[in-house]
Amino acid sequence: MTTDERVRLRPIKPADLARMFEMQLDPESNRMAVTNPRTAEAFQMHWEKVLADPGITAWAILYGDLLVGSISCFPMDGRDHVGYWIDRAYWGMGIASQSLQLLLKGIPKRPLVAVAASSNMASFRVLQKCGFAVEKVRLSAATDRFPECEEVVHVLK
Repeated sequence: MTTDERVRLRPIKPADLARMFEMQLDPESNRMAVTNPRTAEAFQMHWEKVLADPGITAWAILYGDLLVGSISCFPMDGRDHVGYWIDRAYWGMGIASQSLQLLLKGIPKRPLVAVAASSNMASFRVLQKCGFAVEKVRLSAATDRFPECEEVVHVLK
């Protein structure tokens, strides 16, 4: 994989949240990720908790000087997970793969888990490029954030 030196990570700042909120409203992004966008209040509460938790690594993804997404490592259900969100205008440019590679270089913990809807082939490719392997497929129940769907659990050992 080639790297694009325009892709960088930096800690998320409170000033980033307005742009991140707008990105997570995109209908096509939510369709692909099988997510429901958060309300402004829920989004703000979620990110206040994330930014205050020293156990979570949350980074802004920059392409040049533009904020184009976010990526994080967080504990959930007794395991360390990774997740990312890329602005749809920047899909297909390798930014998610490069961002995940950068995150993995800075996070020595293993194993790491990533969960994606089984229909989200773009995330499958990103995770595969970065060394994740499928652990299992399961049906996830609906929540306020996620509709019921089949999801694939990927693990990096």
